[in-house]
Amino acid sequence: MRVSLSPVRRTLNADETVSPEALLEMGGARVVLGQKSPSDGLADPIRPAADSLFGPRGATLAGPGGPLFVCDTGHHRLLIWTQCPARDGAPADLVIGQPDFMSEGRNAKAIANAHSLNVPTGVAASEGVLAVADAWNHRVLIWNTYPTRSNQPADVVLGQSNFSEVLANRGTLEAKADTLNWCYGVAIDSGALYVADTGNRRVLKWNSIPRSNGAPADLVLGETDFVTRDENAGRAPDAVGMRWPHGIAVHADRLFVADAGNNRVMVWDHLPVRNGEPCSFVLGQSDCSGVDHNQVAYYPTSAALNMPYGLAVIGDDLITADTANSRLVGYDVAQLKMNLPARRLAGQRTFQDKAENGSWGVARRNSLCWPYGVSASQNTLVVADSGNNRVLLWEAAP
Repeated sequence: MRVSLSPVRRTLNADETVSPEALLEMGGARVVLGQKSPSDGLADPIRPAADSLFGPRGATLAGPGGPLFVCDTGHHRLLIWTQCPARDGAPADLVIGQPDFMSEGRNAKAIANAHSLNVPTGVAASEGVLAVADAWNHRVLIWNTYPTRSNQPADVVLGQSNFSEVLANRGTLEAKADTLNWCYGVAIDSGALYVADTGNRRVLKWNSIPRSNGAPADLVLGETDFVTRDENAGRAPDAVGMRWPHGIAVHADRLFVADAGNNRVMVWDHLPVRNGEPCSFVLGQSDCSGVDHNQVAYYPTSAALNMPYGLAVIGDDLITADTANSRLVGYDVAQLKMNLPARRLAGQRTFQDKAENGSWGVARRNSLCWPYGVSASQNTLVVADSGNNRVLLWEAAP
């Protein structure tokens, strides 16, 4: 059985009478990467190094033994551990995006190329294929095999016609099937590639991993065609439109999209096959027209969300990085329906708490501060704990 968290010592809302079950091991993360605790108690300047991180927004473990890929967003680089780190603070083995571990700067302070990065945010790895959302270069980089050396160039670029171009929507005001604008999330499932094309308010799908630069997408969600890029598809919020799509997950022929700007998770009960197909229902709002954070309240509940960015499925739970509430919530994936309350929790004591690191204090092994990205590998959850400048490898609760 899962261990229940201690209830808060104050009056609870009617829907908060049951204590949340633990989502992750109560003792905290098994491995903590990036965060340092200076002996003098002063803030760490977060200088780039092989063992430092600055606002990481995406991380994924390709398998139980590795490799581990981390978008070190603030340092404009991708760090790679060739094997799964087994101890706190382990240094990365490879770097992509900078000439060495001590350098930083957008596109390494040079012209963009096949191994440069500008605010990388999302990363996905599957069966040797690596995809990175290079958000501020408005492109996705794809490696057909996992990199084995630092600054190994990508094989394919999407959103641009070549590796030196970096303009949003290729310098036009109109979106197309082969353009991107502030793309923040990526996912790979069953040979298909999904991209959260955030600035264009849409999610794109390629039915197979593209092999040529600038290949057009096969499907668009969030808009009814490939050229429209309006917030919420240019109408009142509903089951079709999106405002700020970010995290994407696929599980058992279901598609999940974290629509952070509308404070909800969109759920398709089957994989969509037509452009603009509406979602089946949402989590975080009472209906598909609701968009307010925490359902128009300051404090969250088990059913409310505040800027959810990351998604993953581990065991029987759909895990959502409820970013602005500094917590992870878990929904019973077999019971999903409109406005379903979460049943599991990590990062806070109760569903009504939202303080960064649980108490507005310093980071601990079991605390969170604005977690952006989550991914799962068997029983291990990888958390990009962005506000704490670290990545956590944290086991699911038994």
